[in-house]
Amino acid sequence: MNNLLRILGKRIIALPFMAFGVTLLVFFLMSFSKYDPAVAALGESATPQALEAFRHEMGYDRPWWQQFWSYIGGMFQGKLGVYGVNKDSVAERIATSFPLTLQLTFIGLAIALVISVVFGVLAALYRDTWVDQAIRVISIIEIATPCFWLGVLLIYFLQIKLDWLPGAGDLVPFTQSPGEYMRRMAMPCFALAMPVAGSMTRIIRTSMVEELDKDYVRTALGAGIPKPVVIARNVLRNALITPVTVLGMKIGYLMGGAIVIEVIFALPGMGTAMFDGINNNQPMLVQGVVLVVALAFIIINIVVDLLYVLINPRIRNV
Repeated sequence: MNNLLRILGKRIIALPFMAFGVTLLVFFLMSFSKYDPAVAALGESATPQALEAFRHEMGYDRPWWQQFWSYIGGMFQGKLGVYGVNKDSVAERIATSFPLTLQLTFIGLAIALVISVVFGVLAALYRDTWVDQAIRVISIIEIATPCFWLGVLLIYFLQIKLDWLPGAGDLVPFTQSPGEYMRRMAMPCFALAMPVAGSMTRIIRTSMVEELDKDYVRTALGAGIPKPVVIARNVLRNALITPVTVLGMKIGYLMGGAIVIEVIFALPGMGTAMFDGINNNQPMLVQGVVLVVALAFIIINIVVDLLYVLINPRIRNV
């Protein structure tokens, strides 16, 4: 309990400082943009008077640091600002985009975990055989393959050449048509999961080998306990403690990769929202997306750290 409270306390204390730092960094970087957000919103044919009025109304005519403090004040009131000529709400755009990014992230995580556990366990059980060598080569290829490049290859072969899966188009909600939803999400989730599956396979394989070489495994096998029972009940459970320590970083990688994958597969998630904000020079939209993604990453890491303490008896019993 003391370790749980200590970890939770440290993360909660660090959370506002991290949010402040991310907000400050994005505001500072966006201030160097050469594109005028007023021109991006109203068009190049707008009159100078209309452009000036838009800048004044949106606060773009003020120094970036004044805009920054104004934004911070709005955050404490639950406001993330507006963007575009129609003054669309950033919070509403995020509310509609963020769930899709989370779906893509956690479906990709599920695929990566299934592949890595199966391959990692097989490589450890048949270590130094052709099975182990083949899985090592596959995992290296997975790690070396960028998710966006794999996504382009999947679109080319599975959509353009074979016409098996859609790489674009509307996303039907899962509740309306589970089959169509999974067909639309299959390629982006698979492309997102492969690099993580490769790295997690190597981690699980190493952890499994270390556990299999311990004395309690030989003692249990010598006592006549079937090997599948020993592996399932003891070895695998203990071996998964180490991969959990890096799971938080992998989720962060998946969430960052999901932003890129969404643009490639035309999914209306946070990546598309950020792309629109950068392309149209809408700093409020970019700021809101980056802030929410950063906070989600921090919160997910807190949950993973707590999970690690709960499943690790050596830490839990301190």
